[in-house]
Amino acid sequence: MTELVRRCIAGDVRAAARLITLLESQDREAYTALYRLKDHVGHAHVIGITGPPGAGKSTLADKLIAQFRARGLKVGVLAVDPSSPFSGGAILGDRLRMQSHATDRGVFIRSLATRGSLGGISKATHGAIRVLDAAGYDIILVETVGVGQSEIDVVRVADTVVLVSVPGLGDDIQVIKAGIMEIGDIFVVNKADRDGADRVVRELRAMLETQAQLTRGQAPASGPDTLAARDPGFMHHAAIEPGAQPPATQVDPGSEMPPVLKTIAENGTGVAELTDTILRHLARLASTGELERTRLESIKYQLGQFVFEEIDHLLGTTALTDVRDELARKVFARKTDVYSAGVALFKSILQQGADHGHPQT
Repeated sequence: MTELVRRCIAGDVRAAARLITLLESQDREAYTALYRLKDHVGHAHVIGITGPPGAGKSTLADKLIAQFRARGLKVGVLAVDPSSPFSGGAILGDRLRMQSHATDRGVFIRSLATRGSLGGISKATHGAIRVLDAAGYDIILVETVGVGQSEIDVVRVADTVVLVSVPGLGDDIQVIKAGIMEIGDIFVVNKADRDGADRVVRELRAMLETQAQLTRGQAPASGPDTLAARDPGFMHHAAIEPGAQPPATQVDPGSEMPPVLKTIAENGTGVAELTDTILRHLARLASTGELERTRLESIKYQLGQFVFEEIDHLLGTTALTDVRDELARKVFARKTDVYSAGVALFKSILQQGADHGHPQT
């Protein structure tokens, strides 16, 4: 394991891939490796790309890779794919769309299986990010499996969250409301040459404007949305010609409203502006101290997740399985209640954890 860690820090792609495999298989030795990597992390900019299925996230990620590489940055990609119901492995749909970078030594692409995780990312994502960070990648793209309203775990791992929407999904606003609306740092309406793209942009901007007003303690403006008419940067999709670059929304650095951009990922339209906007967002986070705060919140969340995983691991041991079965029988026989049995089980978990030993800390 020591040799594997050394090679990873030196930028060895195979060593990084092997460590990620160990993390996916929940090998206990992998936690020791993460401990040894701790002095070499914290430098990468982690970008989450999320949105509904069919929004073109993989194609957009593919074009973003090219933009970042043109700026001389090493790029790691963690594409979270649905799990195979037979093998539990990732169905490599996302990875197949990025094969144009397969021979680029400055790009690392890895598919991660969700394996039952419902938050759009894999359980191994946190550790995989640290491995790629230690291996010297400047940008780490985390593309989630298609998400809905509550599957927002990507915000727990990313410095910048790009929320991708697309016209033509029926109830367009359905995919960008409720909890998922709050996680976006940059909003992208992809496939902007389709009918309905302007409507999605207007709805997004109207919702973001209302959200910003509420954050500032102001009453939302009443009446129909007229934001498009007031915004000189707004452009009708009919004016977008093949190869043209839709203008980025100009946002005051002090504004609480995230930018809303148009892209046509298939031909790269608007992707350069999106790349610049992502890099400006990181610079703003670093200059305001927000980056430190968000990363601390992410670490606290990861600590909680690790505790849950440890409890789940301990519950699978023979000793605790027997304890849980016995307590369940007592509850069924009305010799105790569920709450008291739960407290007894929790105490047994704590005792088992103390006896079981932990990874290097």
